[in-house]
Amino acid sequence: MASREDFYQLAKTWEDRVRELRWRTHVTRDRSEGLQWLTENLPAATVTEGGALPPNVSEKQLTTPAPGEENRVMKKWFFEADYLQSCNCDYGCPCEFSAPPTKGFCEGLGAWRIERGDYDGVSLDGLGLGFAAKWPGAIHEGNGTVCLFVDEKASAEQREALIAIGSGQAGGLPYEILTTTFTTFLEPQFTSFDFKVDGIQSSVRIGGDRVRIALEPIKNPVTREPEQVAVNHGTGFIFKTAECASAREGSVEVENMSFSYPDKAGFIARIRYGN
Repeated sequence: MASREDFYQLAKTWEDRVRELRWRTHVTRDRSEGLQWLTENLPAATVTEGGALPPNVSEKQLTTPAPGEENRVMKKWFFEADYLQSCNCDYGCPCEFSAPPTKGFCEGLGAWRIERGDYDGVSLDGLGLGFAAKWPGAIHEGNGTVCLFVDEKASAEQREALIAIGSGQAGGLPYEILTTTFTTFLEPQFTSFDFKVDGIQSSVRIGGDRVRIALEPIKNPVTREPEQVAVNHGTGFIFKTAECASAREGSVEVENMSFSYPDKAGFIARIRYGN
């Protein structure tokens, strides 16, 4: 009987093969369908040395395009942005070090203030994109719920572009990986963004006070003086480097998503994403 680790390795092998072939979520069979197929077939399979697909797992079955999708061309996109994040973990967030979340589950927020970006000729300059998400365990264990927030200033074309990017349908990191951890996608919300980007003192309000992230320096527990802490995560896909902060506020209050974690892990980073 194959172990959980075998399943993870086989799923990862599939993801790697798909990426090597430059297929993306919306031009292949539905990812959840592929994973379901793996789950149903894995008990009779074993992962060979080096992580190769076992004899009874057909690579063609995993990478065959859905009907009507064979000739779809991936639209190119990129954006450069300031990124603010808060979550329910202790300062620094153990997830950044491949450790279990502080409380055994993960609930967090993120927001991007896009300075410059483009989606197949559609400008994304000056727009906001955000999310609120929760997972019952560690993020990589899945079964998460997510709500996307899209800048109300965006035109119809820009809204379509940001939803395609944020939902992972447009491919590219970090979204094409993050979306594999969600089983519930709440209705996207088109709302206001109020960013104040000032390094470790940055903040954002989304939809008035419905989503709030406010960062400040982590303070030394003895002297109460501000600490200067940064993380350099060379293999990270949400950010490579970031300043570590205390999230003085980290809360959301929308339908089917409500939590608040003051004085927990926060980050501010400068990022560039694309496909």
